[in-house]
Amino acid sequence: MENETIKTDLMRGKRGIILGVANERSLAWGIAQQLHNAGAEIAFTYFDKIDKLEDKVRKLADSIGSQHVLPCNVADDKSIANVMDTLGKEWGQIDFIVHSIAFADKDELTGRFLHTSRHNFHVSLDASAYSFIAVLSAAHEYLAKDATALTLTYLGGPRVVPNYNLMGVAKAALESSVRYLAADLGPEGIRVNAISAGPVKTVAAMGIGGFRDMLKHHEQTAPSRQATTKEHVGKAGLYLLSSLSEGVTGEIHYVDGGANILGSSLG
Repeated sequence: MENETIKTDLMRGKRGIILGVANERSLAWGIAQQLHNAGAEIAFTYFDKIDKLEDKVRKLADSIGSQHVLPCNVADDKSIANVMDTLGKEWGQIDFIVHSIAFADKDELTGRFLHTSRHNFHVSLDASAYSFIAVLSAAHEYLAKDATALTLTYLGGPRVVPNYNLMGVAKAALESSVRYLAADLGPEGIRVNAISAGPVKTVAAMGIGGFRDMLKHHEQTAPSRQATTKEHVGKAGLYLLSSLSEGVTGEIHYVDGGANILGSSLG
């Protein structure tokens, strides 16, 4: 059942942007598939400093008939503004935003957190947490009165997960940002939430030391006794981005026992 997509008109007439799709395994792509099958029109961005990433994103975008694939460097405010201005002026308004971007030097995801460098701290927090704020700020004037925004986080934010190190601190900042953004934008009718899934086999996740053991452990101990999939995340994303979750904002939505990985965290 988890590989099925939901066929509905729930998002018919809605237009939005997804930042952070890297390939067909991406959690953001799982959300994109569900939104597309619910009738949404989707734009995608890619980081033009990564070789061949544009081709990969365009291929995925073409598979669902997307007409918008735009370069975006979330460390550059002008780059973000160009994307939002392009879409906002063409569409008139933006109904939803999905933020699936994080970065940390993989060399600092091992060893002692105590030895985190100042440079990597700045870069990681900027890319993984501040970028969500920057994206919503740039899109603000174009957001529909009932717009929704969604980002992706992980258990390593509120708890200590081995080998997650600085990325956990970045996710903690991201989750706090979700709550403050929800409070700030709530009076305008704009909702902001996050999904925190159990470990999923993505390219980014495979860069975490001991991840294969974590994946196996999760499958054995999660309440559902199964691996989390991008389809699980996609369906949760559809719920949080649609009117089904009206009234839900400022929430960290756990998927498939994301908060109950028994024995896999220290705190």
